[in-house]
Amino acid sequence: MNRRPAVSFHECISLLKSLGFEEVRQKGSHIRFEHEDGRKTTVPDHGSRTMPVGLMNKIIRHDLEMEIDDFFAQG
Repeated sequence: MNRRPAVSFHECISLLKSLGFEEVRQKGSHIRFEHEDGRKTTVPDHGSRTMPVGLMNKIIRHDLEMEIDDFFAQG
């Protein structure tokens, strides 16, 4: 298993936007993103804090339907 870089919540949001996801709504600190192909995810915005590995993996694998290495290669 490859070691993945620590990603802050802001960096994750930036990566999502670079992949074509658009912010559609926000409730509190949770931002909902949608892609034109129908994929959706919700990401908490906790600024420069490091995102937990489990949450990052869940977003990438289940919500974005991508492999983890492919996600980081895009950024």
